[in-house]
Amino acid sequence: MTSIRDVAAEAGVAISTVSKVLNHYPNVSDETKKRVEDAVTKLHFVPNAVAAALSSKHAARVALIINPGDESGIMNEINMQYLTGGLQSARTLGLDVVTLFSTMTDHQPLEEAISYLRTQSISGLVIFNLNRNQPTLQSLAEHGDFKTVVVDAPFINESTSSISIDNKAAQKDVAEHVITGIKAKTILYITGSEDGYVTSERLEGIKEFAEEKKIKLIIKDGQFSQKTARQITEEYAEKSDAIVCASDMMAIGSMRKLMEMDIFRPVCGFDGISLMGYAGKQMFTVRQDFYHIAFKAVSEVSRLMNGGTGMKISMPYEIVRMTYEDVIR
Repeated sequence: MTSIRDVAAEAGVAISTVSKVLNHYPNVSDETKKRVEDAVTKLHFVPNAVAAALSSKHAARVALIINPGDESGIMNEINMQYLTGGLQSARTLGLDVVTLFSTMTDHQPLEEAISYLRTQSISGLVIFNLNRNQPTLQSLAEHGDFKTVVVDAPFINESTSSISIDNKAAQKDVAEHVITGIKAKTILYITGSEDGYVTSERLEGIKEFAEEKKIKLIIKDGQFSQKTARQITEEYAEKSDAIVCASDMMAIGSMRKLMEMDIFRPVCGFDGISLMGYAGKQMFTVRQDFYHIAFKAVSEVSRLMNGGTGMKISMPYEIVRMTYEDVIR
């Protein structure tokens, strides 16, 4: 029986190219289409065999799409926990997984992204740290071409589930801990990037907290940057009674600047990364279990691929005070 490999060899193209032509994918030249079609005719190939040839090797394949972050490498710890949890979940469920960087789709048209993912026999997507500057990934989450789970982004439909902690409640909780025992009249709040969906949720939380406590709020954009947080702290620390940061890295930057200025202000962060233990001072933070978030996300995409419908999943968090002893082994 003629196989897809025979057609590819006859036409002088890759197997994935044959699949694209037979499934009428865009962005294939007319010359290549003709070569494939001529090979199909010559070899009397039955196109229905394409699906079997592809699916037999990569059944139920899931793509873990990771945001590599910036050049500072700050995202490395979180991403490693995501990958470890996701891969362990896939192994438990017997799923085939591939890991992709989100940057590959940042400037890619939706049709090309769909075509590429299909040629890789991908049925499900888990997208970590989706933000507003990633329109192609957003479209994939919205359009239902693949069963999808998004982490820390509010996309829910029949084919897409969203998984995250309650960022609004968590921001309020950690702020409560940082002002306990002091008569705070003014809080400096250093936000994350406007591109991040979690930023608006955390900002909503701190605004509600300040209103309930009748505390003045100074809000400054920290862009999830340790350097920017240092600059903001230098300018506004003496006008504030406490500093609440929307990420641990910004909290570390803020605390280090306070130490250089030789003044004390209670500071808290958000995420629970191990670097908090090396900041020089103990700080409260929101600890997320990134390993189990990823484990649950892969389990959820498996459920969707087996006929489930999209839903919102809320994961637990805890407020902790990070110390050096917490992170050494």
